[in-house]
Amino acid sequence: MRKSGLFRCLLAVSVAGVFAAAPALAETTLKMAYALSTNSHYGAGADAFAKAIEGGSKGQFKIQQFPNSALGGEREVIEGLQLGTIDLAIVSTGATLNFVPKTGVFDIPFLFRDLAHARKVLDGDIGQQMLAEFPKRGLVALAWGEQGFRQLTNNVRPVAKPEDAKGLKIRTTENPIHIAAFRQLGVLATPMAWPEVATALQQGTIDGQENPLSVIVSAKLPQLQKYLSLTAHVYGPALVLMSPNAYDGLSDADKVAFKAAGHDAAVAMRNYVDAVEKSGIEEVKKQGMQVNTVDHAAFVKAVQPVYPQYYKQFGKELVESIQNTK
Repeated sequence: MRKSGLFRCLLAVSVAGVFAAAPALAETTLKMAYALSTNSHYGAGADAFAKAIEGGSKGQFKIQQFPNSALGGEREVIEGLQLGTIDLAIVSTGATLNFVPKTGVFDIPFLFRDLAHARKVLDGDIGQQMLAEFPKRGLVALAWGEQGFRQLTNNVRPVAKPEDAKGLKIRTTENPIHIAAFRQLGVLATPMAWPEVATALQQGTIDGQENPLSVIVSAKLPQLQKYLSLTAHVYGPALVLMSPNAYDGLSDADKVAFKAAGHDAAVAMRNYVDAVEKSGIEEVKKQGMQVNTVDHAAFVKAVQPVYPQYYKQFGKELVESIQNTK
């Protein structure tokens, strides 16, 4: 494979330098949507993006943020990007799977060893080639962001081994890759848009949900859930996306700057995840959650019967190339 180097090259790009030669223009306001609060990894990414663009363009661009699903769920936001009614977004691969199916390979349970492994794959040829698939679907992918590893919460019992998960009604994203693994474990997987989750938990319509610590903390889930089980079952990438309508209207120099700002957003999200991985568990414990570790090897073994399905869907060579990345 040819080394892309895109992510590393963006490190060297100065947004201010790119914009420096641009003449003064009227301010253009761009709408940026995301599902979580401003006090989240998505919010951190959006702030970093806005700072890079607004500071570097000397007033040419302004980023207007719409957090908390203010412009709709992730599917609706991506459709808005395609239509041009939304300019920018930070979304999960749980949503992009419906538009760029290949991104689903990163959602295979127990695919990545740790954060360093996942980041190396996304920053390398595999991840960068995946970003190149988005224009074919009417989207521009500026950079890979991050959510961290997904963990399981519920209100029924601690989950320490696969059998403990059986029969729990767990909210999942609309992601058949996740759902297949959960059903293999005997979980009653319940796809649901994120804005509906808090109410469903309060009403007992579902027993629990699964998300990275970054979401569990920022969404204040300890107020709604008793048990946190550190399953680390799926790594959660995020994506900084842009509408072709907005992107195609940029100059070549501005396009480079927007990609550099996407890189800044990705770094901010990763830094947020690193911080919450260190502090999040103690924080949720202080808020009353019971936290337990799990028999990780047992969970890995329990989902193996689903892997032939993933091989058929994405190709065994691709799956194993990700697993074997050092």
